Amino acid sequence: MKKDYTKSVFLSYAITVWALLCAVLVGIFPDFSWMMLAAIVFPIVAALLFNSLYNKSGLALCRFLVGALFVFSSFTKGVDPLGTKYKMLDYFIAYDIQWLNDLALPLAVVMIMAEFIVGICLLLNLLPRLATLGASLLMIFFTITTYFDAKYNLVPDCGCFGTAIKMSNWQTFFKNLIIISVLIPLIFNNKTLVNKRVTILGQTLFTFIFMGMFIGFEIYNVRHLPVIDFMEWKVGKDMKPAGETEPTEIYLTFKNMATGEEQEYLSPNYPWNDSVWMSQWEFVSQRQEGGSQSFGFSILNEEGDDFTDVLFDTEKLFVFVAPYLDEMTEKDFSECQRIYDFANENGFNYLWITSVNPEYVYDLQEKYYMFDEVYYGDELELKTMVRSNPGLMLMDKGVVLDKWSKIDFPYAEEIFKIRN
Repeated sequence: MKKDYTKSVFLSYAITVWALLCAVLVGIFPDFSWMMLAAIVFPIVAALLFNSLYNKSGLALCRFLVGALFVFSSFTKGVDPLGTKYKMLDYFIAYDIQWLNDLALPLAVVMIMAEFIVGICLLLNLLPRLATLGASLLMIFFTITTYFDAKYNLVPDCGCFGTAIKMSNWQTFFKNLIIISVLIPLIFNNKTLVNKRVTILGQTLFTFIFMGMFIGFEIYNVRHLPVIDFMEWKVGKDMKPAGETEPTEIYLTFKNMATGEEQEYLSPNYPWNDSVWMSQWEFVSQRQEGGSQSFGFSILNEEGDDFTDVLFDTEKLFVFVAPYLDEMTEKDFSECQRIYDFANENGFNYLWITSVNPEYVYDLQEKYYMFDEVYYGDELELKTMVRSNPGLMLMDKGVVLDKWSKIDFPYAEEIFKIRN
């Protein structure tokens, strides 16, 4: 009897280990593979057939693995809710539900919070039966969505781990199947998932405390900047191309939102300053040939000439980043004017980068004298430079010294401290 019990426990652990090995392989192979699919289907089928063999420790391991992954995934998104908002907007376009655009940020905050609560409850064994149900519903939604992503390439990157980890659509779909294989034993043994050490009331109270703390964490990252920056334009990073010996060619792919047609353009040879064309075509992806620019984008003047080197060659440079210049408030303009005046009085350089139509900039130049150095860049890249509209960066010959959201624009003492 003991021998049979040992074998059953070993088999349950073996299924879980096999799923983990599949996760490692998925990280290596980004494309669809029938062999990979078969390898992943095996633990799913095995978990369905032998779910009754999982004992208390085996279920605890599954609960810990699923919970830890949910917490990690929600943290990488919760640190940058605006990034998830932008991904949601891409999905709204892909599924033709743009009427939800105004709700993109609240939906992003709620979805990330739900993922975190499910994860932390599984991890700490708080309301485990309810958490298992929540994880199951989320995984059904995520798996269906990522399957269509992988099949039809609706959105190039689902952002499942924010900007911390990039995965192909097939990798994301396979990853979700692997999570399901570890979740299945929890679903079938749901009645045995209990926490006898803490009362239901206590577990509920802890859950709401974690919920409030995490929502506060998300709101902080929306109002300010991500507390951990997983993007290219990190503070302290030198953005200058290292040892570039050949010109860099950047190709941008756009998709017609009405017909689905895709066109690739060699930047900057696309109608970026045509407001009608830009309203009909959406950015899909970009690729780089030659050179070694780490970010692969250019800033252009209104004639389309490349002025990207200004970012690399200029000392003491304030960069105002405003992808949606037309959405700025009077208070935003006032704060930017304060920085502009400081720059002129203290020998700092400055420039603006935006993605709006130049005609809108002309109107602003008649009202504000601070718009005398304006360049234009790709909206997608501007949103990765600073998660704020407007945002502010301080650079010195291509090195990002610091950056701020619009409610944290610095004063003289802070700026001089950075320079010293």
